[in-house]
Amino acid sequence: MPDTDKLLISGQQIKPGCRIRIDLPLPALYSGTALTMPVHVIHGNKPGPRLFVSAAIHGNELNGIEVIRRLMLQPALKILRGALLMVPMVNVYGVLDKTRYLPDRRDLNRCFPGSPEGSLAARLADLFMSEIVANCRYGIDLHTATVHRNNLPQIRANLDDAHTLALAQAFAAPLLLNSRRPDGSLRKSAAEKNVTMLLYEAGEALRFDENCILTGVQGIIRVMQHLDMLDCDKPFTEPVQEPRIAHSSTWLRASVSGIFRSSAALGALVKRDANVGVINNPASHTETKVIAPFTGLVIGRSELPLVYEGDALFHIARLEE
Repeated sequence: MPDTDKLLISGQQIKPGCRIRIDLPLPALYSGTALTMPVHVIHGNKPGPRLFVSAAIHGNELNGIEVIRRLMLQPALKILRGALLMVPMVNVYGVLDKTRYLPDRRDLNRCFPGSPEGSLAARLADLFMSEIVANCRYGIDLHTATVHRNNLPQIRANLDDAHTLALAQAFAAPLLLNSRRPDGSLRKSAAEKNVTMLLYEAGEALRFDENCILTGVQGIIRVMQHLDMLDCDKPFTEPVQEPRIAHSSTWLRASVSGIFRSSAALGALVKRDANVGVINNPASHTETKVIAPFTGLVIGRSELPLVYEGDALFHIARLEE
């Protein structure tokens, strides 16, 4: 566990009571232009946990950038126990190109823990692990759906762990999904370093969604209150409803190619065998119904009407009774 007083990032010691921005050097662009990863650090006067909040590991997932901007403006952060490390753009290269991937076409969230002598993606992952994760005990990573998809605000985490479940419940997103940690993911590498993490999924790529952003800001503050990092006597804000919990989920895929029309909204509770949409054949004008395979909650949806057979249409979570 990181020392509660000494905080060292990129060779610079951040003393208690200090609020600072540090720019982690990155490999330059091929034009010779220097590039850095900005890190905003608040080191509280009082000892306490250390939490990192990161966004844009996928460069086209923008909601998290705005979540962190608003988080930095919260008056509650003026009195902080422990330390808060905020990284609004991890994959700066992807943000510049408005793409999910790095210039080497790798998915950064499958390249952790990385290596200082590896590929561009491996070097970026290693930098984040050594400078950010190694300094923290907790983490919240902010994501959106991929391009042409939309996600209901949700927390993905190891809910079988009681401590992680408590943090997820404190965040109070509409859905908590017990989710495996894929090989090469930040969550898996952080867990191997005994860092407890939540992954927040909400909204679409390349779009701001006000509800998703607000839910993210409020959720992070609630987690910080749960960890006793903030000097607040009452909850920051009460959640609209108790989070639902799901231990599995399934993508419902197109059985034919055609033009897809959805009739189930994000957050809708759909019954087994319910008609949740249709796929129209534009040549014959025949229609194929899209049928829910089980009762569950729609937590992700395709927003692109043009579909091929096998394309993912709905992400449905199986709810606990």
